[in-house]
Amino acid sequence: MTAPARTPGSLPLRPAAPRRRQAGSTPADLVLLLIGACFLLPLLWLILASLDAEAKHELRLPDRAGLDNFAAVLTPELLLRPLWNSVLLSGGTATVTVVAAVLAAYPLSRYRSRFNRPFMYTVLFGTCLPITAIMVPVYGLFVQLELLDSMTATIFFMATTTLPMAIWMTRNFMEGVPVSLEEAAWVDGASRMTALRTIVLPLMKQGLAVVFIFVFIQAWGNFFVPFVLLLSEARQPAAVSIFSFFGQHGAVAYGQLAAFSILYSLPVLVLYVIVARGGSGSFALSGAVRG
Repeated sequence: MTAPARTPGSLPLRPAAPRRRQAGSTPADLVLLLIGACFLLPLLWLILASLDAEAKHELRLPDRAGLDNFAAVLTPELLLRPLWNSVLLSGGTATVTVVAAVLAAYPLSRYRSRFNRPFMYTVLFGTCLPITAIMVPVYGLFVQLELLDSMTATIFFMATTTLPMAIWMTRNFMEGVPVSLEEAAWVDGASRMTALRTIVLPLMKQGLAVVFIFVFIQAWGNFFVPFVLLLSEARQPAAVSIFSFFGQHGAVAYGQLAAFSILYSLPVLVLYVIVARGGSGSFALSGAVRG
């Protein structure tokens, strides 16, 4: 049997590849649907329960949908003051952590030393320490120094708990900024701190935003540390005041709890949207090293 003729200069004909039926796709899709349902069903309950004045723990459609639960929790005592405390606590923790992480990551990124690697592994080990293992001595220290119920002291302590991972992340982002840009600033007479402030930080602002959000979310959902160190209700964040919806003998205000949870999640979602619209840091960096 002769081969099919082809014109000069044309590509040789190849037989069409047979379509292979992916036999394992159906079980994989079912597993993915099951995992997706595990995440979507609690969110669906949250939305439906927030609109149901007689919500229970089971998932059901409300008999009469309304905003009564939102009106009940929109008070200064239940929502506004705890949310403001959460903003102060999380924003202060993230700001202190980012500033300290930048100052610690800069020498680790720009100076080569035999101690850099052991120090970075020590920092990474610090992220593995559970917060519950150190809260007893920390509580005793706060009692001796009379720092209990202090928002400032709690912010600095929470910043120390998130600092190891923040240093690791900030150093990786800082490695992407070429040293040649700083050397050009040094030639013009700028100091290292000036070059850090005017050259390095603007080019890694998206990385700093990632670190800020990472620390902010960790502090926003932290319940254990504020519960132990902040005693008065006037200073407790929303993560602690959510206990007010759990009554005695197992009674729970499910509808108000769902409405409170939705409103409690909104600031983090807004922060995500703001940072997502900030643009790409790699574009600015590519323009800086061009030419």
